[in-house]
Amino acid sequence: MSKVVGMERKVAKFGNSLGITMTEAFKRIGVELGDSVQIDVREQDGEIVIRKANKVSLPAGISPDFIDTLSQVMEEYDETLKGLKDR
Repeated sequence: MSKVVGMERKVAKFGNSLGITMTEAFKRIGVELGDSVQIDVREQDGEIVIRKANKVSLPAGISPDFIDTLSQVMEEYDETLKGLKDR
């Protein structure tokens, strides 16, 4: 089981933006300068989840446009698709 490490930070102003520093947290999950992260905002829980983005290369014959369209459809029909998996 993975260990959960709690950290507390103060929100600061960076130019016109609000932000926090989290160098140690990024180091723990292997995020380095220039890496991409996935950010999920869970408004109902008051949570923001940040995870290292997986780098994926598309198989031959699959265009980025297809992936964009697929993502849009999955987002639009998310609840329907979740309901189908339980049938």
